Amino acid sequence: MKYVLKHSILFLFLTLLTLTPWQGYAQDSIPAPTEQEAEAFDAKSFIFGHTGDSYCFHITEIKGEPVCVWLPVIAKCKDGGSWHCFSSKHVCELKEGETYEHKGAYFYVSPISADQYPGKLVEVKGDGSLSRPFDISFTKNAFGIFLVCAFMLAFFLPAAKKYKKDPMAKPTKYQGLVEWLTYTVLDGIIRPNIPEKKVKKFAPYLLTVFFFIFFANLFGLIPFFPFSANVTGNLSITIVLALMTFFFVNAFGNKHYWKEIFWPDVPVFLKAFPLMPIIELISAIIKPFALMVRLFANILAGHIVIMVLMGLIFIIGGMYGVGMGGVTSVISIFMTIFMFALELLVAYIQAYVFTILSSLFIGLAQQEPEHE
Repeated sequence: MKYVLKHSILFLFLTLLTLTPWQGYAQDSIPAPTEQEAEAFDAKSFIFGHTGDSYCFHITEIKGEPVCVWLPVIAKCKDGGSWHCFSSKHVCELKEGETYEHKGAYFYVSPISADQYPGKLVEVKGDGSLSRPFDISFTKNAFGIFLVCAFMLAFFLPAAKKYKKDPMAKPTKYQGLVEWLTYTVLDGIIRPNIPEKKVKKFAPYLLTVFFFIFFANLFGLIPFFPFSANVTGNLSITIVLALMTFFFVNAFGNKHYWKEIFWPDVPVFLKAFPLMPIIELISAIIKPFALMVRLFANILAGHIVIMVLMGLIFIIGGMYGVGMGGVTSVISIFMTIFMFALELLVAYIQAYVFTILSSLFIGLAQQEPEHE
C-alpha cells in the first residue's frame, strides 16, 4: 500500500487530456431557450448535457434561475493571442447571440445542439468568424479526477501509515477493510497473470488503476455535487488509461516479447515476407484500443440509458398530456432504480475487466521462453 501514494500521482496528469479541446460534450446550460424552445423537450441536450463534460456543476434551479458551481475557464487565443482566465459564470449565463469580452477577446459556449463546436468554448474574432482557443479549462471531469485521487489518498494513506508504524499490531476494522480490498485485487487479479518476481514491480500501477476506475464509476452515479462527473465515460480519460497500460506493456517487455513480434517462431517463408510482424504490431495497437473502447462504451451507455428513461417522462408527457406523463414516470422511476443497481455492478465489473486485461497483457510481455 505504500506504493499507492507514489503511483496515484500518475493519474493527476489525466487532467491534461480532460482539459484539452477534444474532451466530451459540455453541459448545455446556455444559451437560454426561447419560449418556443422551452415548450419542447430537447432530449439531445438533456442526455448529452448530463453525460458529457461541463464548464460548471449544475446543481438545480430555483425560480427558474440555475444554481451552479462555476469552474475556472482557462484558454489561450490562437494566432499568438494572450491567455485568459475567468469564471465560467460569464460564458454559461449568456443569452443567444451574446458574447463575453475579456482582454479584448470575445467568448461564448456553443450549445450542444450547434453544428459547429457543440458544447465547447468558442472565440469570436473581429471579422465574425469562429475558432476554438487552446482550451485547458478546469472542467467538471477534471474536478472529478482530482476528487477521486483525493479520496484514494484519504482512504489508503491512514491505513498504510498504521502498518508502517507497527506492522505487527492488531489491525483495526478499517485496516482490515483496506487490506481485504487490496488483497482481493492483488491475489485475485494480479498474481495469477504476472510472474511472481515481477508482481512488486507492476502491482502499484494495477492496484491504482483498479481503484481509480472503480471509485470514478461509483462517484459518477451519485447525482449531486461534488460527484456526478462522468469521468470514465469520457473518451479522453479512457485513452490515457489505455495508453498507460500500453506503455507498461511495451516499455518493460522483455527480449522474448519483442522477439515474438519481430522474429516469431514460424516457417522461414513467413519471415521472408513480414506478415507476422505486421499482424503482431497491429495486435499490440488493438489491445489498448479495446481497453479504451470497452470502458468508455459501457460506462457511457449506462448513463445514457438512465437519462433516456428519465427523459421518457417529459417526452410522453409533452406528447400525450400530464396523465400519461404520470403513468410513464412510475414505470421510468422503477426502471431507473433497476439501472442504477445494475450500474453499481458494472462499476466493479469494468474496473475488474480493465485491470485483469492490463495485468494479462503485462504478464504476457514478461513471460520467459519455455524450454524442453
